Amino acid sequence: MSVSIGPLESPDDAYGIDRASSEHDQPDVPLHTREVFAARLATPPAGHTAEHFLARFDAEPAGHLELAYPQADNLGNVMVELKVSPSFRRRGVGRALWEVAVERARATGRVRLLTQSVRSPSSVAFAAAVGAKAALEELRSRLDLGEADQARYDEMLAAAWATADGYRLIQWSGVPPEEVIDDVAALDSSFMAETPTGDLDWEPEKVDADRVRATEEGRIRRGRVTFHTGALHGDRLVAWTTINCAADRGPHAWQNVTLVASGHRGHRLGLLVKLANLAYARTLHPGLEVIDTFNATTNEHMLRINREMGFRVVESAIHWQRDL
Repeated sequence: MSVSIGPLESPDDAYGIDRASSEHDQPDVPLHTREVFAARLATPPAGHTAEHFLARFDAEPAGHLELAYPQADNLGNVMVELKVSPSFRRRGVGRALWEVAVERARATGRVRLLTQSVRSPSSVAFAAAVGAKAALEELRSRLDLGEADQARYDEMLAAAWATADGYRLIQWSGVPPEEVIDDVAALDSSFMAETPTGDLDWEPEKVDADRVRATEEGRIRRGRVTFHTGALHGDRLVAWTTINCAADRGPHAWQNVTLVASGHRGHRLGLLVKLANLAYARTLHPGLEVIDTFNATTNEHMLRINREMGFRVVESAIHWQRDL
């Protein structure tokens, strides 16, 4: 019995691996369709290139490796996503794929590998075996909209507005309007500097209007739709949040970035835009039932806002880093 690894030639070879792995590790998170999975593989995140490898165990597809290489910033890093079908685990497949990741990182001049996993005894043991160190812990929290108290949301929104005199909202889906796209880029560029990153070696990203457009256009190609709400002060966007879900309008969505410009904190703008965006998303997507989000365990400010909204922690995830 042996493991062989080569470039991924067809998304179909990896789809079953990713599906079985996701069902085992995060059974409560909706799975990609085959078509969306293929589109995701064909469309790397904006500002990145990607490589894909397939591991076979005695000719059977057993593991999938995705390597994403930032091209505009963080040029020493490579992002690693490694999936092994549960039926082929503990047979050397994951270790063999990790060795390919190390080889490709060195060949492309990268000096560190970063990956993420659900915290579990097996993931902790694997990280230790390949020399990766825990750099950041995040919590995945879930909002069940079937249990949401709309009257409480209305009270919270009114209280937030009471501290936000002089601000007004703007909302959109997809690519931002031209009048705010540069401000979206500026806020997005500040994300890694403003968000707790633990011991991760990750510099603030260089985001401009073109990259913002490319990000949203890439999401569309990958079968996603986004809902955005921002707070304006004068004609400047000073706070912004995003929810994204599958374009088929399934019941699940992800709460993504929430940012407030440093000079405009203390007005409850973070809570204000999140509540307004939730209402906006539910209006355009009435079948929405569940929203998940990730936050660093040390990001108590955002965790507190999420708890106020009814989010409850469901699991812990670890960002691992291996320096070469």
